[in-house]
Amino acid sequence: MKNSAPVFPVVLLLLFIFTSPAFAGQENDYFNSGYEKHLQGDLKTAIRDYTKAIEKNPRFAMAYQMRGAAWQRMKVFDKAINDFSMVIAFGEPHFLAVGYYNRGVAKNMAGDFFGAIADFSAALNLDGKMATAFFHRGIAKGSTGDAFGRIEDFRAAARLGDVNAEQWLNTYYPSWKQPVAVLPLPVPAN
Repeated sequence: MKNSAPVFPVVLLLLFIFTSPAFAGQENDYFNSGYEKHLQGDLKTAIRDYTKAIEKNPRFAMAYQMRGAAWQRMKVFDKAINDFSMVIAFGEPHFLAVGYYNRGVAKNMAGDFFGAIADFSAALNLDGKMATAFFHRGIAKGSTGDAFGRIEDFRAAARLGDVNAEQWLNTYYPSWKQPVAVLPLPVPAN
């Protein structure tokens, strides 16, 4: 089980939205060039092109998103976290959950588990069906020693279709599909 998340599946869908002719401009040329380099694995050039796009349009949330993804892949987590923070600041409302989620992944990878939990929780407040946010929040909770929280988040992720969470639960907690029994509180004696 990896402790990183695929940033591209969510981003690819949004990429097509934000690179339409309505968003045309020199910043888009730099962004598209950076994206091509990113896909080819040339992360340093991609970062340079995303940076040029941001210089042309300092509120270009998708350029911050993709530059953050490149920094994260290069394991430069502080810069990735900063870029994902800019996505949160400048992104469209429907894109905020993705910004919080990706910043949570970067924080988790950097060892800031409590910060990651807060970001995954923010993402889930915006999109309660984000299975990967439950899964990665569970990883962060497990890293803080919250075993029950990890299992509950993995259960939520698995119920929403996260295969990694379901595999983990089937291996380590095979009765995960059964409801958790809530015991009644004892009645105090007179």
